[in-house]
Formats: sequence, C-alpha cells, structure tokens
Amino acid sequence: MLRVAIVSDLLEEGWPSMDVIADMLTQELHVRHQANVSVRQLRPRFVRRFSRLRPRYTQGTLFNADRLLNRFLDYPRLLKARKNEFDLLHIVDHSYSHLVLAAAPKQTVVTCHDLDAFRCLAEPHNEVRSWPFKRMTMNILKGFRRASAVACVSCATRDEVVRQRFVPAERLTVNPNGVAESFKHFPELCTDRRVSRLLGLPNSDRPEILHVGSTIARKRIDVLLRVFAALRRDVPSARLIRVGGAFSATQIEMIHQMALPCDSVVVLPFLNREELAAVYRRATLVTLPSEAEGFGFPVLEAMACGTPVVVSDIPALREVGGTIATYCEVGSLSSWVGAILRLIGERRDSPEQWVERVVAGVRWAGCFTWKAYAERAVQLYKTTVTG
Repeated sequence: MLRVAIVSDLLEEGWPSMDVIADMLTQELHVRHQANVSVRQLRPRFVRRFSRLRPRYTQGTLFNADRLLNRFLDYPRLLKARKNEFDLLHIVDHSYSHLVLAAAPKQTVVTCHDLDAFRCLAEPHNEVRSWPFKRMTMNILKGFRRASAVACVSCATRDEVVRQRFVPAERLTVNPNGVAESFKHFPELCTDRRVSRLLGLPNSDRPEILHVGSTIARKRIDVLLRVFAALRRDVPSARLIRVGGAFSATQIEMIHQMALPCDSVVVLPFLNREELAAVYRRATLVTLPSEAEGFGFPVLEAMACGTPVVVSDIPALREVGGTIATYCEVGSLSSWVGAILRLIGERRDSPEQWVERVVAGVRWAGCFTWKAYAERAVQLYKTTVTG
C-alpha cells in the first residue's frame, strides 16, 4: 500500500483552482484507488498572528508577514514532523515547492501550472521585484528543481520549464486537469434560480459575454474591456459578466473612460461550483483574452456547460480548446470583435449550426476527466517510488 500525502494550499489563502485539483485528486484516489493507495490531504489552517490586530493602515503588510510565516516557517515545520507518515508527497501547487526541501529525502511530485511564480527570475526585465522577494523565489525554485518528478498541466507548460532549464526533461510529465462534475449542460433549476436573482432572467435578445478568472496583467482585462466597448456599438444590448474578483482601479477607470453604462458590466461575488456552472450555462459566449496561460480551466468548464468559447491563440489554450474553440490573435481588437459578432449571428440565424457547436464542445470537454487525471497520477507515483 503506497502512502501518499496530497500537499495543498493553506486554508483561507490559496488559489481556488489549486484547491479544486487537490480536492478532485484526493476524492478520486479515495474512491477508485483505495486498494493500492492510502491518501491523506495536508492543508493546514492559515494562522493569523500580526493581522489579528487589524489596523487599517498596515493590514496588507501585516497579512503578508503572516503569509510568510505560515508558508516558510509553519508549513515546513509541519511537513518535517509528519513526513515519515508517507511514502510520497504530492505538492499540487508549484509555488509551494520550497516544501520539497522540508520533505527530503522523501520522494516528491510537484504539479506545475505555469511559471508565474518564477517570472521575476526568468524574466527580470519584465517583472521587477525586490531582492528579498527574489531570495524567497530562489528558495521556491530550489525546491522545484529538487522534486523527484514534475507533472505539468499542459505540454505548453512543460515546454516552458524545459526552455528555462528549470528541470531536466526526463523528470517532466504532462497530466492535463479534468472538469468537475458540477460543470454540466443540463439545467439545475434551484441553482439557476439563485443565479437569476443575481443577474435577472435570461434574455435571448441580450447577449451575455462572460469572463472567468483573475484580473492580473496577463489576463489582459484591458483587451476584454476594449472588445466589449467596441461590441456594444453593434450590439447595444450586450452585457459583460465577470467572475473572479473585483476590477483594479486602472480597469475601473477604463470603464469610466469608455462611458459604459453601469448595468452593462456586472461583477459577481464569490460563487460555488454549481452557481458558476449556472452562470456558464446562461452565457452566450465565454471569452479568455489572456496573453499567457498554463492551462485554462474556464475553457473546458464553459464547453462542458454547453457554452462556446472565444480565446487567445496561444499554445496552452490550443491544447485545451482543440478544434472546438474559436481563436483570436492576442490583443487584436478587430479579430476579437469580428469573431464574437459572427458567433452571436450564428446563434441567432443558424440555430442548427449553433447546436452542433455546443454538442461538439460538450463532447470535447468530456475527454478531460479527473478519473483519467488520477490514473495518470498513480502511475507517476509508482514510477517515482520504484525509481
């Protein structure tokens, strides 16, 4: 019996997509591989020390101090104390790779989603950071390089790791993420009603353009807003819906400068998976104008819910979207507006062709399952342990 620890993000602090991976993998190992694998998930609670004081003018600084202590002192200490309980550690977020150093000489697998965590070292001219931040990143990268194996979520991510010479190619594998069962194209009446209370009743005459994700620079929210403003000149009833956090001050200023009506741009609060699926189902299109991605969860989630996607023509999204997604040149206003208008017209004028597109998307998304993800993970565990 192989004893595996799924090492996850700290509670109250991690990226949601990483939590999904840890949860889905743990569940699949429990259900389908219990005869060969004993799995435990390590996810310590985020401990507030300084930020409990809550003085407004230093809240950010105090929270960051707590985060450093939790990540680089508490978590390694916990792992050192418990590492002998397991034969293998699977760290599902590469930004926690410093934990590999605490686990030595145990066998370790790290899942790599993208190279954002190492950008200040790989591209210092594009991402300028302080010396202490770089030292912290060097420590994370040191652990990353010492992992027994690195599982990348896409070939694009693997190729970037190889290009940067972070890890030898022979220690790299590719294991694409799956789609949670919550994301399905069948209506869920109770959840759909809850979403309707947030957005109003669906209106086929009012196209809804959905974006799911953060507002960090590589997501190119500036492109999203410019495309939407241009789209409204042809489709004045169109509405932009955002899930994944509030706009930045700069992005809010863009919205004001474009004179977009208040009710034309909607930012939704935190949604659980079922509610997010309901938002996907009612959207006309999902867009992802990112200039860089490691995988692209919204692409698969949208297609699984029966909603076509328009995405940037970059390697990772080509892998995820296959021949089903519609691709546009990064940052090209005319390319994006033209593609969205064509799809809105297809939905209105060619319903049979639209249905074929929806069905093809659902079928394609069905190829990405957590069952297959777990099977590939178990095979990697066995190979890693046996050497």
